Order: sequence, then C-alpha cells, then structure tokens
Amino acid sequence: MSSKSLGKARLAGLGVARRKAVSVSSSSLVDFEPLDPGTELPLLVRPAGPGVDLAGWAASSREAINQHLSKHGAILFRGFGLSTAEDFHAAVQALSGDLLEYKERSSPRSAVHGKIYTSTDYPPDQPIFLHNENSYQQTWPMKIFFFCRVPAAKGGETPIADVRKIYLRIHPEIRQRLMKKKWSYVRNFGDGFGLSWQTVFQTDDKANVEAYCGQNGIVCEWKDGNRLRTRAVRPVAVRHPESDCMVWFNHATFFHVSTLTEPIREALLQEFSEEDLPANSYYGDGTPIEAEVLDHLRSLYEAETVRFPWQRGDLLMLDNMKVAHGRAPFEGSREILVGMADPCSWDRFEA
Repeated sequence: MSSKSLGKARLAGLGVARRKAVSVSSSSLVDFEPLDPGTELPLLVRPAGPGVDLAGWAASSREAINQHLSKHGAILFRGFGLSTAEDFHAAVQALSGDLLEYKERSSPRSAVHGKIYTSTDYPPDQPIFLHNENSYQQTWPMKIFFFCRVPAAKGGETPIADVRKIYLRIHPEIRQRLMKKKWSYVRNFGDGFGLSWQTVFQTDDKANVEAYCGQNGIVCEWKDGNRLRTRAVRPVAVRHPESDCMVWFNHATFFHVSTLTEPIREALLQEFSEEDLPANSYYGDGTPIEAEVLDHLRSLYEAETVRFPWQRGDLLMLDNMKVAHGRAPFEGSREILVGMADPCSWDRFEA
C-alpha cells in the first residue's frame, strides 16, 4: 500500500474523530508534491484527508517542514481550511515561532491582528518587482508568510523566484563588480511623495531616528524643512547561514528608478532631481549602476519567476533569503496578509 493510501486508511479509521482537528506529527496526514511538475518551486502541501489542523500538525512537524523549505525555498499549504487572520497567526507561530514587527518601512501596510499585516497597500494597478523582504535593512526575517484571505477577481499573483539560481546566472564580471562594490540605498523623506520618516521609523523624535540609524548602519542627513536623507550600504550576495549556498540577496534592482513603470518613473524624474528621488539605488561607492547591468538583472529575475493563482485559504511560506517575491497588478478585492519570523542580521556574517 502506498504511503498516500495508508494515510487515507488511517484517517478513515478515526471514525467520528475525523471531523475534529488532528494535531499529531505524521507525514501520512499530508501529501507533498510539486505545485507544477516542471519546477520544484513551490512545494505543495495538502491534507491527505479531512480534519487536519495545520497549526497542530505543523507544531509537531516543524523539523520536517524546515527540511523541505531548505530544499525548495517555498512551500504552499493549500486546503487546510484557514479563513481568518487569527488562523494565519496561529499557523505562522506553529511553523516558525514568534512573529516580527514591520520596521524601517518601505511600503504602506496596515496592522490586522497582532504582528500580522496587509501585504501592501500599494495601488492595485501597479506591479511590485521581486525582492527579498527587508534585505536593505541591518536585520531581516529569515522566513516570510503570505495568507490569501480573499483572492483577486483578476491577477494579483505573488510571483516568486529562486535567488540561488539568479546568483548563478549573473554574468561573472557583473556579479564580481557588484559583490566588490556592494550597493547603496538612498531615501529622501519630507518632499510630499512616499512614506514620511515618521511612518518609516515609527517615531516623531529626530533623536530616535538618529539612534536607530546609528545602530543599523545608516547615514542620516537632516535637510531644511524637516526633511531627511538616509543612505545605507549593504552586500548584494551572501552565503546562506543554514544551507551554505550563495544567494543573491538585495534590493538593488528593486529600488532603482529605472525599475519603476514608465509613467511613474517619468513623473518622478520631472518632479525631483536624481539625488532627491524618494528612493534610488547605486553602487556602494555612490556611483550609478549602469543601465545594461540593471537590464541584465531584471531579465534574470523574470527568467526565474514562477507564478500561480491564489486560492482562498492558501498559506505560502518562503525562505526569505532563498526566494524573492513580488506582486502582480490586480482587479477587484484582494486580501493577502503577511507575517514574518526568525530574525537574522548582517552581524552574523561579519563576526
């Protein structure tokens, strides 16, 4: 008898208990298979029968889940009957422990339940380029989770890409240059576009901003009119701390003005000088990244991108250092929630 058939037979033997949440550690209670036979990304996990409680099963199966995550980089949990932010919160805690607060914000988000947030409040007609969450910060989540409470009427996918593969595909000369120079992230606040520094740093006190920047490798410069410019230099690639593989882990392509859609890019360049753009990226020494380099990087992200339509109740778990994510434009209502866990810092690599 196959393991799948055996799992179903065991569930049948539970009688009336099959209607209740099952909280036992057994791979026979779930099926593992690729979402698409043509790719390992993401791995699909579904209950082998009714009554399997994701949080209960995950709490006692975390080691096995992490082994699958290490290999695939992304796991899609589907069909477990999740419906609320509370369900999502419980599942994330079972999968990875305490959740992280969203700090040093780069996109608008709203808190929904504890440290569960909307994935982004960015306008629905605009795409969001692929990125690894908070890679521009001193500290980031090793794991990020997405939950589909309401799928969009059209579009709204969360495209993902394996940045291990992107690292290997980058032209060696370009990769070497960027790894040597690193990349810098420049932000300008207070010019009437984008998030305010008060929102980003969650404070109205300039001294608190300066203290945060000093502790997190950010140079800050106060300009007239209560405006602020910040600059942070970060690596573009690093060896994954748990898997010993190289990952392309940065926001250099994401934040560059040339990655924006043409209407937004042109509007910003008409309104601001390049040094005053709300956000932009450069080499670590402050020199411009060549257009051909950015075109090359964007083409590789696109080549490695995997897309799939959301289904209500889906939970997507990503190794944030191995897999980048983005967002496709959409129509209609769309409610995708996000949670983050397992903090990691550049200090871990510099020690």
